[in-house]
Amino acid sequence: MTSSFTLPPRPDIDVDILGQWLSDNCPGFEGPLESVQAFSGGQSNPTYRLSSPSGTWVMRTKPAAKAQLLKSAHAIEREFRVLKALEASSIPVPRVHVLCEDESVIGRAFFIMEYLEGRVLWDPSMPELDASARLAHYKEMNRVICELHILDPQAVGLENFGKGSDYFERQIKRWSEQYQSSITQDMPEMTLLMDKLPHCIPSSARAPDVGLVHGDFRLDNLVFAPNSARILGVLDWELSTLGHPLADFSYHCMTWHISPSLFRGMAGLDLQQLGIPQESTYIEWYCEHTQRHEPSTLAKDWDFYLAYNLFRMASILQGIAWREQSGTASSAQAKEAGKQARPMAQLAWKYAMRLGA
Repeated sequence: MTSSFTLPPRPDIDVDILGQWLSDNCPGFEGPLESVQAFSGGQSNPTYRLSSPSGTWVMRTKPAAKAQLLKSAHAIEREFRVLKALEASSIPVPRVHVLCEDESVIGRAFFIMEYLEGRVLWDPSMPELDASARLAHYKEMNRVICELHILDPQAVGLENFGKGSDYFERQIKRWSEQYQSSITQDMPEMTLLMDKLPHCIPSSARAPDVGLVHGDFRLDNLVFAPNSARILGVLDWELSTLGHPLADFSYHCMTWHISPSLFRGMAGLDLQQLGIPQESTYIEWYCEHTQRHEPSTLAKDWDFYLAYNLFRMASILQGIAWREQSGTASSAQAKEAGKQARPMAQLAWKYAMRLGA
């Protein structure tokens, strides 16, 4: 994690009760628990920095149970499992210590993990870096997502972590249901997308290519080393499962198509001047490293992947808007994030209209 976040106090957690539980159950923890502070920025599972004489720890929890949560969301237990499994792999992740499913301790399930001292970059144009450093960071991101997608799930005990097959069919159905469970505004584009996308799945998306997918692999879910482009940890595995790697990679590439004013994108920026690779180059790196796809095939099908992922993002943002209205949003930025749902759906429909079916 990084100390550059704003860390407001969170009085809703009983520090004494949590501290005693950690002393009894968390290896290496020594009390007293001195402070519990919330990291700002996340929109889903609240994350806290814990301070004690034994050092700094990170606690990740389900949202406070002020209202009914969306079905299948906030899967703390799955996130703990995948992080634990990846500790011995080539994928950089924070080490996890203990999972607590007893909601009587702080009112919801949580787990404790390692605090990573590094940098989280929020702006994909990386204004704090020079051109050569930006290129190095993009190469490192590409390397890590490739390593994830060539990982054998069975080798780390995750062969039963999801169904894998028919991934896009199931995901379109899932995010359609999630959207319909969290409607707070009229978005006709979402209805159009729900009708169209199931009939436009290309052959590359139906190919039997199953791997571990992160589900939210983007810049601000990565912790970089303090003084280099090396990634120390990939965070926020709540949406991880077995699925089609191209869904994960194309989600990661949405940054090239979203404007900076909409949602941390870089569409319209002078990438050459910034030292950031063009999307086509980034895709070529991915294909070369994974040895699974031809860039020409992906170029032919890319409108589907963009439409699908922008539709999925619109559903996620609509869920944030719903949680903000129902009082379970975990971030002060939730209201603003929720406003981005319809513009994201409109962008998704722009790409969907290019599809033949």
